[in-house]
Amino acid sequence: MKARRGWAWPLVPLYAAGLAAKDGLRRVGVLRTRKLQWPVVSVGSLSAGGAGKTPVVIALAELLRGRGWDFDVLTRGFGREGSGVERVSSHTAEAALRFGDEPVLLAQRLRVPVWVGADRFAAGKASEATGAATDVVRGVHLLDDGFQHRRLARAVDVVVITEEDLDDALLPAGNRREPLTALGRADVVVLREEERGRIEARVRALMRAGAAIWTVRRTVEVPGATDGLSPNRGMVAFCGIARPENFVDTLRTGGARVVDSIAFPDHHRYTAGDMHQLTKFLQVRAGEAFITTEKDAAKLTPELRAQLEATAPVLVARLQASFLDPQEAVRELEARLR
Repeated sequence: MKARRGWAWPLVPLYAAGLAAKDGLRRVGVLRTRKLQWPVVSVGSLSAGGAGKTPVVIALAELLRGRGWDFDVLTRGFGREGSGVERVSSHTAEAALRFGDEPVLLAQRLRVPVWVGADRFAAGKASEATGAATDVVRGVHLLDDGFQHRRLARAVDVVVITEEDLDDALLPAGNRREPLTALGRADVVVLREEERGRIEARVRALMRAGAAIWTVRRTVEVPGATDGLSPNRGMVAFCGIARPENFVDTLRTGGARVVDSIAFPDHHRYTAGDMHQLTKFLQVRAGEAFITTEKDAAKLTPELRAQLEATAPVLVARLQASFLDPQEAVRELEARLR
């Protein structure tokens, strides 16, 4: 096991004991689950961030849409300034601050109701209370980052696992929120195409009988050379995500020429000072354009974006996840929903 924070090793047993105590309370019925009218498909991970859940949520949503299912998204809205249960409006001023960056991205990409709230059951009830769900037989709640939110009953638990997760330590020394044995609760485990050959045997040993493995291919779409720049333009990448090195690696694998990059903390709230830092950095590195993630772009107010664009274009890379066998995924998903 690799520790990101070696000083925190003595605290890991305390964290693990807390997890075990919660499991015990669930077994005796003190901690209960509640069930919504629509079935719930949870997409989660064992790590605190960076596994690539959001692109998988979007890919699953598109599969469901193609099969005629109606759906919404329930999510916590990590780091949001708003409170209670709210439906996301991506057109609200500083929407990413009020609702969270990932909920805004999901609302923009999927064009379906996205509800945020620490209590996902309450969010689901609010969605169903709007009346949109009452007459729809083929309806599904997609629960974003829900593997640990066990107070809400779900029909399908989809867990995204990376090679890095398997070698990580538990919080707080590492970023893993649960022991690897928690994979025994998963109905489906999603692996990356480039990692499956190396880790499938390890993952299957942790899964229960009857659970499935799906494979996703991750690609990145970089805007074309419509701004008069050379196709081989030098880009300065910046992001505030859990695993920034993965973003830069994916850009380079996709053919982008990244001259350098700056990583901000996960879910970072950008300021005018950050824009000044980025501008100076691009000038020193002789970059021709900025490039960032969709989640980070959602957090840039028009004023902040204009500050960057006064120096160079701001390009937004769209990370896509697609199932290698979408027919198999749909067949297994619908079988579990029935």
